[in-house]
Amino acid sequence: MVDRSFADLSLAELYDTLNPWGPGDDFYLGLVMSADAVLDVGCGTGQLLRRARAEGHRERLVGLDPAAAMLVQARQHGADVEWVLGDLRTRQWYAEFDLVVMTGHAFQVLVRDEELRRSLRAVRAALADGGRFVFETRNPGARAWEAWTPERVREVTDADGRAVRVWHEVARPVLGDRVTFTETFDSAAWQQPLVSRTTLRFLGPYALDGFLHEAGLTVVERYGDWGRGPLTPASPEIVTVARAD
Repeated sequence: MVDRSFADLSLAELYDTLNPWGPGDDFYLGLVMSADAVLDVGCGTGQLLRRARAEGHRERLVGLDPAAAMLVQARQHGADVEWVLGDLRTRQWYAEFDLVVMTGHAFQVLVRDEELRRSLRAVRAALADGGRFVFETRNPGARAWEAWTPERVREVTDADGRAVRVWHEVARPVLGDRVTFTETFDSAAWQQPLVSRTTLRFLGPYALDGFLHEAGLTVVERYGDWGRGPLTPASPEIVTVARAD
């Protein structure tokens, strides 16, 4: 068993298959199309920005991701987008963007308080006054991690037509607002499974508001799903639109 993540090229090639376009992508695409300069933090394979360009966005699009393998995939299909290797600790911009987004629950990998504060300060610095920061986190009230069990196996096909099985397992017990889990990828064509270990932070709306306010960001819209429904205790998502003060 080998501990890997989507930084591994073989897994990065599977990312879009495992994460097909959905309602959340439609939500973000509308925002991107209405903004001139956009920064996508944790852009992954760049699916959102590539789609925006294909649908006619002609202004500045920048994708930032710490995994070189992900950007290899992005550059294959999006040569006219700025793809930047790194994260908000290593790459900084100042008042250059109308919109910053973090999609795919990327916000939840900011586990430590200081890491979160530093990242939010960098987001605020990157935004022009009045610009928007839009992201989503899983609502802790919905307890999504309870469904991340080895019995729930997905099977997808890789670029060579080989079946790949994928499943999750949460480290127990779950304490506080952090959930650690493994994601295992296995195929009969491989010598051994590949395993990614991740910790995510599940913050509620009040805690999120405190961190955002401290960074100079004010919540102006909040939804509980991709249809812009109200946030309730059982909503699957906490979708936040914050304005740079």
